Amino acid sequence: MPAYICVTCGVQYAESPTPPARCPICEDERQYVGAEGQRWTTLDELQQTHHNEFSPLETGLTAITIAPKFAIGQRAMLVETAQGNVLWDCNSLIDDETVAAVQARGGVTAIAICHPHFYDSLAEWSRALGNVPVYLHADDRHWVMRPDPAIVFWEGETLALNGEVTVIRCGGHFSGSSVLHWQGGAEGQGALLTGDTITVVADRRYVTFMYSYPNQIPLHAGAVRGIVDAVEPLAFDRIYGGWAGSQIERDAKAAVVCSAERYIRAIEGVYPGRDSA
Repeated sequence: MPAYICVTCGVQYAESPTPPARCPICEDERQYVGAEGQRWTTLDELQQTHHNEFSPLETGLTAITIAPKFAIGQRAMLVETAQGNVLWDCNSLIDDETVAAVQARGGVTAIAICHPHFYDSLAEWSRALGNVPVYLHADDRHWVMRPDPAIVFWEGETLALNGEVTVIRCGGHFSGSSVLHWQGGAEGQGALLTGDTITVVADRRYVTFMYSYPNQIPLHAGAVRGIVDAVEPLAFDRIYGGWAGSQIERDAKAAVVCSAERYIRAIEGVYPGRDSA
């Protein structure tokens, strides 16, 4: 039986003879059902029309993005370390060419995903890459639409995948929303891979934080402060977000702090906008 994939969010569901009646992830207020209604595809169909593009971001870091754009258009990240490679986040498409490209870079020892909007075809990726474990925060376990033995639900605030790579729960967008800290990134200054737990905005001096991005529902001040506090102990000079071009090349930690201050001023009504001059 096929394992159907939601066309709008890209998440794969458990095998079934017919498409599911609904997509709970899209019906949640943080996402949306497409204007054409609920639509489904399969991995076999996706393999006929799409492919993955590999884009080097810096030494040891490669973005993997579906082309042409599918679902929400996010990118997965392959982090290469001397202690084993890690796949951060996921997309809906896995095929022989993708597997060969990943294996040519040393394969992966683990997959970790920031939050449910990036769960996508996580079971297919795990199986294709040797049944590697997929780490999801336990706070978001009820959003798993295709259970699989490879899934490992971790608890607490941090998860060390190896000596260079650690996942940090920040909360905010989802209760289990997380970021990945790569010590060796940014030429040894440290890099933060954030999905959309922390999102780089068009003005790349800043980031933002939201409960729902497509529906423009902000986070409250306490949640934003919690995110900043979660990453405060980390050394990082660079941020890579979940979409092509969403990165801050230097002084990223300072950008998180000043962006949070600006955000909180705005939602608390004390932002010095043009009208208040």
